[in-house]
Amino acid sequence: MTWTTPPVSKIAPDGTAYDLSGPEKAPCVVLIHGLGLSRQLWDMHLPALAGYRVLRYDLYGHGDSAPAPSPATLTLFARQIAGLLAQEDIARAHIVGFSIGGMINRRFAMDYPDKAASLAILNSPHDRGEAAQLAVEERAKSVRDQGAFSTFDAALKRWFTPGYLANGDGPARVRAWREMVDAETYAQTAWVLAHGVRELIAPDPPITLPSLVMTCAHDSGSTPQMSHDIGSEIAGSQTIIIPTLQHLGLIEDPTAFTNPILDFLKKVPT
Repeated sequence: MTWTTPPVSKIAPDGTAYDLSGPEKAPCVVLIHGLGLSRQLWDMHLPALAGYRVLRYDLYGHGDSAPAPSPATLTLFARQIAGLLAQEDIARAHIVGFSIGGMINRRFAMDYPDKAASLAILNSPHDRGEAAQLAVEERAKSVRDQGAFSTFDAALKRWFTPGYLANGDGPARVRAWREMVDAETYAQTAWVLAHGVRELIAPDPPITLPSLVMTCAHDSGSTPQMSHDIGSEIAGSQTIIIPTLQHLGLIEDPTAFTNPILDFLKKVPT
């Protein structure tokens, strides 16, 4: 994998591991990975984003980042981004978030509206309905007792199509990233993924940033209906449903995501 400007890895004062690539004066794009993953999730997407200043980082307790400095919340993760932007003297950025990352960037837009230029919300959960919401929260509670790999093999079947699961390298990469997590922070972040949607439903005041909402047709945890619901709460947003793929479709087919993201970013006023 080659980039026009190779990523430069750094560690922020709060222990966040991150890297920067692309032209220094170009508009900044922040990339947020999902639960149990790492910033390497975006390796196959970076070449397409070469025209931007790209900042990608590991969530607290993931990848090379330090554990969370206080109990994990969406507000804490939003503050993590704000700290990175301040560290690099970046006034505003386009915030691209996958799964819990699409929850974090919404929280960031609510907490730091002047620092976000736009949002791309990818495969991110929303209102599940009360029964399903309670079931997800119960599964999140079990992570503390059973560990980060307690439902891993079953999850792979939800995340990848059968053919890719049998022959692709994505599952092995995901397993390696999961092995890097800090157990306590992972358990807390699993709870944030489950419970945090409650604070994102019908935000008041509403999010008004230019927004792209995407998911895959067979993503059972971040369904097309959820993406349409997120989009309905953000005036002027665009919703795209990628056919065939499941939750980690952005690993199976990176261009299915980078192409519409690039089209979207080109239309955002600078």
